[in-house]
Amino acid sequence: MDQSVAIQETLAEGEYCVIAVQGVLCEGDSRQSRLLGLVRYRLEHGGQEHALFLYTHRRMAITGDDVSLDQIVPVSRDFTLEEVSPDGELYILGSDVTVQLDTAELSLVFQLPFGSQTRMFLHEVARACPGGSNFDGLRPNGKGVPVDQSSRGQDKPESLQPRQNKSKSEITDMVRSSTITVSDKAHILSMQKFGLRDTIVKSHLLQKEEDYTYIQNFRLFVGTYNVNGQSPKECLRLWLSNGIQAPDVYCVGFQELDLSKEAFFFHDTPKEEEWFKAVSEGLHPDAKYAKVKLIRLVGIMLLLYVKQEHAAYISEVEAETVGTGIMGRMGNKGGVAIRFQFHNTSICVVNSHLAAHIEEYERRNQDYKDICSRMQFCQPDPSLPPLTISSHDVILWLGDLNYRIEELDVEKVKKLIEEKDFQTLYAYDQLKIQVAAKTVFEGFTEGELTFQPTYKYDTGSDDWDTSEKCRAPAWCDRILWKGKNITQLSYQSHMALKTSDHKPVSSVFDIGVRVVNDELYRKTLEEIVRSLDKMENANIPSVSLSKREFCFQNVKYRQLKIESFTIHNGQVPCHFEFINKPDEESYCKQWLNANPSRGFLLPDSDIEIKLELFVNKTTATKLNSGEDKIEDILVLHLDRGKDYFLSVSGNYLPSCFGSPIHTLCYMREPILDLPLETISELTLMPIRIGDDGSQLESPMEIPKELWMMVDYLYRNAAQQEDLFQQPGLRSEFEHIRDCLDTGMIDNLSASNHSVAEALLLFLESLPEPVICYSAYHNCLECSGNYTASKQVISTLPTFHKNVFHYLMAFLQELLKNSAKNHLDENILASIFGSLLLRNPAGHQKPDMTEKKKAQEFIHQFLCNPL
Repeated sequence: MDQSVAIQETLAEGEYCVIAVQGVLCEGDSRQSRLLGLVRYRLEHGGQEHALFLYTHRRMAITGDDVSLDQIVPVSRDFTLEEVSPDGELYILGSDVTVQLDTAELSLVFQLPFGSQTRMFLHEVARACPGGSNFDGLRPNGKGVPVDQSSRGQDKPESLQPRQNKSKSEITDMVRSSTITVSDKAHILSMQKFGLRDTIVKSHLLQKEEDYTYIQNFRLFVGTYNVNGQSPKECLRLWLSNGIQAPDVYCVGFQELDLSKEAFFFHDTPKEEEWFKAVSEGLHPDAKYAKVKLIRLVGIMLLLYVKQEHAAYISEVEAETVGTGIMGRMGNKGGVAIRFQFHNTSICVVNSHLAAHIEEYERRNQDYKDICSRMQFCQPDPSLPPLTISSHDVILWLGDLNYRIEELDVEKVKKLIEEKDFQTLYAYDQLKIQVAAKTVFEGFTEGELTFQPTYKYDTGSDDWDTSEKCRAPAWCDRILWKGKNITQLSYQSHMALKTSDHKPVSSVFDIGVRVVNDELYRKTLEEIVRSLDKMENANIPSVSLSKREFCFQNVKYRQLKIESFTIHNGQVPCHFEFINKPDEESYCKQWLNANPSRGFLLPDSDIEIKLELFVNKTTATKLNSGEDKIEDILVLHLDRGKDYFLSVSGNYLPSCFGSPIHTLCYMREPILDLPLETISELTLMPIRIGDDGSQLESPMEIPKELWMMVDYLYRNAAQQEDLFQQPGLRSEFEHIRDCLDTGMIDNLSASNHSVAEALLLFLESLPEPVICYSAYHNCLECSGNYTASKQVISTLPTFHKNVFHYLMAFLQELLKNSAKNHLDENILASIFGSLLLRNPAGHQKPDMTEKKKAQEFIHQFLCNPL
């Protein structure tokens, strides 16, 4: 957890906390906790200097109120920070770093925790020391000041001479020895080449975890609440703390925090602060809590709190989001997650809001799978692959999962509820049915549902929905878990809260967490290091690959293809990584990915590598034109070992997705019926070809594929509710793509939402947007002037101009049915503004002002005659 924020709150203007680390001040037999902050400050003459600010503090500094300044130590020329230890002390990788701080006035000794934060802290202090700005690895010397590596070999003042002028090979040998002294530790930990030994130690520690840990139960509260866009109107203690012991950890999730279009398209909302404050005030009054993390994706928010006395044992906190809304990225649906280490147990908390409507259970299943596959967390060690949800010891999954009760009419459902026959009702619950079919939440557990459905109520009451739609009651709001040593103590809804059309749900768990016994940990660590020293260091890592040639046949646009192989390691632990070939920026082409692309193998172990091929808007055009092919060579590198070469080949089936507008206008036949040479020639044709009296075959005014999709929607979806706001099914997109690319439009059978999303994906895939890049800035400048805006459109190439007018006419037709489809000019302008009017390729992402101007530009054409 970043404690520099707490320090920053105490600093004056012009002072900045670069980094902070929590340590222990050692004075004789006394041990006192201190927070060390490296602070940069400006001088009156314009320069800048650094100082170490030493704070007394609570166990985990959350705000400025938690720290008290003890003393300030300027980082001046007489400042040294040297790693020290008693002579002959055994060096153990993974143990604390002991450093001695000396100036002309004082001498202090600190113990700093092993890990990346201490390495970074020492690195930043080294850079701050006078003469230490060219840091290349912390090498302790006579004065404790890092040597300037750029001047290696040149004459230096005696005070800056290193203690031992070791060669690189001598240093490596020293690391392999367990008699290395702590004074060399910071240098070891800062050097990339020592990562292998570190990883081996960590891997063995994980295997022997039971030797130095014990299980201790902690109480976790998990809550979920769909607030239907409302602001908090009631005290949340009835939900969060009534009738329970003070939990050690709170995991509190919200959905539909804000339903406004501004929140949907621009992600800003005042509701975040309102509900955060309401939760903070509703936590259990018998304990003090620290907020660990808040993460939000549009209306999906997750809060993590811990009792302040536990905050020091929370580490490796990461948070991520996955949007599963329209085009697979809009955040009106999706998930947010926070992962962290609590003592020695890894925990991942996921809050999700899945697709709505009773018939859409397949899309809910798809949303769940997307969240699982796309949610990834960076590890502290950058050489290791990202963590996924499933790689944690404990997983807590909460949210509005939106699974409904099927096959029963509304009155039958209400009758069973009135009779409190929840067991019979539960048999018709979609989530139960899907879990039983092993399509979602495999391996997860849910407690017995002993409370009535939590959706849908008339807001402000306990009455079932009396609106025109009269939604059937359903258990939309759920909490599930996965892992060992988990006991659910309660699972309930909270009928007293009436702010929303949902009722909040909570569950309290006792979770057995692995707590480290420090003495046993040190003993285990010593044994591991000693055993490693017996390893034959001269051995070179060697692996065998189950396969080295991979052929991907008939690759299609946005269709994932996977080929797998296994790496079997020999008798030497090794790091492996796919590395860049000379003069290339990545280890593979953009359409390919190796998962994992790097990792670590213990002796005689295996790992499966998946080669994932996926062609998207970025790569499709060059594959269509033949400028790129499904061909690549991957280089698998072993640290201290040899390289292995893997060949990838295959063929891509050209698609209208990723083809330029003018190219498609000249393709009177389906793209898959044309020779590859013709497709290549038309794709590479200049954009203005249709405006100069070209002698090519007479083109169509707009691409036939665009007409097919728009015509389908015009005939079938003019009154479709939530059109362009609700995603379709991936399988249906693949069917639509194939119908367009083969010209078999009569076979098209898909939901209106899937066709609408395919239209948006088509527009997104155009290498040159409908409004050409060259006109982008002119459009923004005249976004408030309709006459000037029409003039800009008139300058577009003929085919682009035709497409723009065709789309605007279609959208105006949809707006005539707004009473049924609930579309308005603002919604359509926001969706199509970002697709038709795109920032020139290679430029930075548009800021909020540009997005709003693009929306205003399109808005004019929706509200005025064309």
